[in-house]
Amino acid sequence: MSDFITIENFSKRYGKVTAVDHLALTIQRGELFGLIGPDGAGKTTTMRTLCTLLPLQEGQMHIAGLDVRSQVDRVRAILGYMPQRFSLYPDLSVEQNLMFFADLFGVPEAEKSKRLAQLHQFSKLERFKDRLAKQLSGGMKQKLALSCTLIHTPTVLILDEPTTGVDPVSRREFWEILQHLRNEGVTILVSTPYMDEAVLCNRVAFMHKGKLLALDDPRLITRNFRHALYEVIAPAPQLLIPYFKQALPSESVQVFGDRLHVSYRTPLAHETLTGMINGAPEPVVEMRRIEPGIEDTFMELMKTAA
Repeated sequence: MSDFITIENFSKRYGKVTAVDHLALTIQRGELFGLIGPDGAGKTTTMRTLCTLLPLQEGQMHIAGLDVRSQVDRVRAILGYMPQRFSLYPDLSVEQNLMFFADLFGVPEAEKSKRLAQLHQFSKLERFKDRLAKQLSGGMKQKLALSCTLIHTPTVLILDEPTTGVDPVSRREFWEILQHLRNEGVTILVSTPYMDEAVLCNRVAFMHKGKLLALDDPRLITRNFRHALYEVIAPAPQLLIPYFKQALPSESVQVFGDRLHVSYRTPLAHETLTGMINGAPEPVVEMRRIEPGIEDTFMELMKTAA
């Protein structure tokens, strides 16, 4: 694979606020690349600038060798962009929305039927083609939005948190579609707040407050976690947070559902671990060392960068 998207020394400021700070990364042709980070990390600003929707003022960006700053029309011709809120027409049917975007993107008449059939097939929307967009479920709306983005057969897709607020089953189906597109050679840049989606990417970049914290294969990114991590199982984990922060100074204490993840600079001796359990002000069912996950790693990187 070769570099398809390059971002060099990109910064973006809104007044005194720095949204992106000297970002540099490359995305390879045919890669499914994830941008991970909380709100305000700079993901949307980066994507909108790549799509030529925001002016590129500082740094360089290229897509397929095209300069995002000076070759706007040529860049737009090869990419599909799906923002967080894609504007479907609620009073048009699935089929009518697709036809509208086909006309908008100038899809030749001879190609329309072929493209519609392909999009219906992989999105599983064919039996709903006469249903109004406003009557679709959240997941189906996202599939339709993606289909409208793909109607002109772009070679690169940029998707800004496409599954936010979508039910788990629809999220899984949406990502199956993305995997299929990647296998067909489409280069995909997608942002997501969901760590379970991050592991489906070829590589991920962690962003926080406009800075790049880490970039790696999601299966390897946990090597950025430098401490010993322990999982605490207890009936009332929230009540134990002050204890694990103070009894033996920890590096971090995070709530993960009905459990705590507590990290220490070095592994705890067996006697120390037993003493921690026995001395807790609330019952502790189990405290055991575990391997860090991608979310543990991201939380650790954010804390370090703060």
